[in-house]
Amino acid sequence: MRLSLSQRVLAAAVLLASASIGSQLFAHGNVTPQPVDTTALPEIGDAWLQHNPYRGNAKAAEIGESAFGQNCARCHGLEAISGGIAPDLRYLELGDSGDEWFIMRYQHGSSHDGKVYMPPLGEVLGQKAGWAIRTWLETKHTDG
Repeated sequence: MRLSLSQRVLAAAVLLASASIGSQLFAHGNVTPQPVDTTALPEIGDAWLQHNPYRGNAKAAEIGESAFGQNCARCHGLEAISGGIAPDLRYLELGDSGDEWFIMRYQHGSSHDGKVYMPPLGEVLGQKAGWAIRTWLETKHTDG
């Protein structure tokens, strides 16, 4: 059977689209939390803090950017620009008022009706990594 030119073009377009979609499904990598090296950050103890001790710390923001890219971007979007799967964290309140919501979600995750929407990361990545991520997120803040 011989295909017409338009059928061949359509078949090529379908093949190309299929390859593109397949590669995008794995664009953000493995869903296993990736360790975060926080040794360059000041120690903050074991008790969970309610306010970000690293606010304004450039090194914390740098570590937080990497940690976010490895552990959060697959749901919250690259550069914290959500595609609708999870909240767009650029709109999270700045300062102490936003810290409370952030650390609660980071520690305990989010689930509804037995479905996990965000895994608890506090025990997995640790407090220092969480506050580093929060520090970086504040640099991406936008009012909108």
